[in-house]
Amino acid sequence: MVVPRVLLADFAPKDVGRTPVLIDFEEFAGMFRTFAHTAWRLETRRRYQSDEETGTYQRFVRGEDAGWDLDDPWCVSRREQSALGKRFERVRIADNPPTPGQRYLLDSARRNSAVGEDIRNLWRSEAEALLLPDADFWLFDSRAIARLHFDDDDVMTGVELVTDPVEVARACQVRDAAWHHAVPYETFADQVPSAE
Repeated sequence: MVVPRVLLADFAPKDVGRTPVLIDFEEFAGMFRTFAHTAWRLETRRRYQSDEETGTYQRFVRGEDAGWDLDDPWCVSRREQSALGKRFERVRIADNPPTPGQRYLLDSARRNSAVGEDIRNLWRSEAEALLLPDADFWLFDSRAIARLHFDDDDVMTGVELVTDPVEVARACQVRDAAWHHAVPYETFADQVPSAE
């Protein structure tokens, strides 16, 4: 049996630093159209500045219906990709009690699910017990990681593309553990104490 050189190079014990490969937001957005079968996300943050800048968030925090538009371009794209048999899945980590941003995401799961995503939640204490990373990322087709970078104000500042087989294998293990222990958002919502 011949072992490919790349396998030895990528999986042999070593302590090598890799230069991050940053992609622009347009290339990142394109990954949601070009992936072949699965796009899976781990969401770990307590808030996202981009959410707080939306009208849906402002209505939600006022106690009103967020007013999700199932015909906006994001929803249309998700439905189109789902109709092709592609899967979108997320595990969202929540504090106990959840932050306002996490409550907003729990509400938005209704919209995401309506257009083809499968959303599950996990309490932060459970995520910590499972040793899940405290970093947001997308895993595409179990082959590439899009690691999301944020600043101190919770603004996404960049996307790092990772294709190193060792890191991808670890992300697959994270996905499997998180997915196994997380519960569907509807079940999770019943466990969340009132915000009042």
